[in-house]
Amino acid sequence: MAITRHGSGLTAAVGALSSQIHPVFMLPPLAASLFGALLAGVESLPLAGLHATAVFAGLYTAHVKDGYVDFFVRGEDDDHPLTARGCRLALAGATLTFACCVVAIALLVDLPAALLTAPGWAIGYFHAPQLDTHPVTATVGYPTGIAIALLGGYYVQAGTLAPVAPAFAGTFLVVLSGIKVIDDAQDYEYDQSIGKRTVAVVLGRDRARLTAYGLMGLGLAAVLAFAAAGVFPPSAAAAPAVFGAVALTTRRADDRLATMLLIRGSYLFLAVLIAATWFRPLAV
Repeated sequence: MAITRHGSGLTAAVGALSSQIHPVFMLPPLAASLFGALLAGVESLPLAGLHATAVFAGLYTAHVKDGYVDFFVRGEDDDHPLTARGCRLALAGATLTFACCVVAIALLVDLPAALLTAPGWAIGYFHAPQLDTHPVTATVGYPTGIAIALLGGYYVQAGTLAPVAPAFAGTFLVVLSGIKVIDDAQDYEYDQSIGKRTVAVVLGRDRARLTAYGLMGLGLAAVLAFAAAGVFPPSAAAAPAVFGAVALTTRRADDRLATMLLIRGSYLFLAVLIAATWFRPLAV
């Protein structure tokens, strides 16, 4: 039985499977995993790669499951490159890859490292149709995955969690949750019609926007507070200025454009934090 809905043969199968790799959404968690390793000093590149592979497998699981639910269960999407059987095989392959990575992390590092990695798959697999129907879990699911990726990347290298790791993870969780509120608002009318309770549906568009910018502002303020307290390098204070400038340009933009700009702004936010941590330009 074919695993693709369009075409046949190896090329079509590879194309359908690779279509579930979405770089825009995959890069931040993978970068967070490597950023966690960077914070810890990168004691082992193979371990960093192993953890990043686990993160990738968890994200791939999320994308395949989400596509399967949206097309075959909810009927939201007009098309999907994989058949139902293809989705199940892709899920099985991604899950097996993730499980192998977690077992390897447990053997090469320790059990807490594996337990800190494992939730990444659960968040991805249960995102649809369980977590994405509640305003809280629909909003914080993806940002929580990024936070866990950072914590796991750090722990795999250091064998412990210093305050800087949860501080960064918490900051990303809050800022990205704000972006996710605006992202979800793009589907306001449809979500409202099917009773999907996102923040925009529950609060309305205007209050959802205020909530989103409030969360982003809280996260940026936290970076400044952590830099002042010595948890972050002093140069990390430049990150809120960079992201804040992008956020200001989105205040009057529609949800689609605002989301696009804010996601790219989050890349700049992360890049500045990585540079501040790696180079420490203001260090004495």
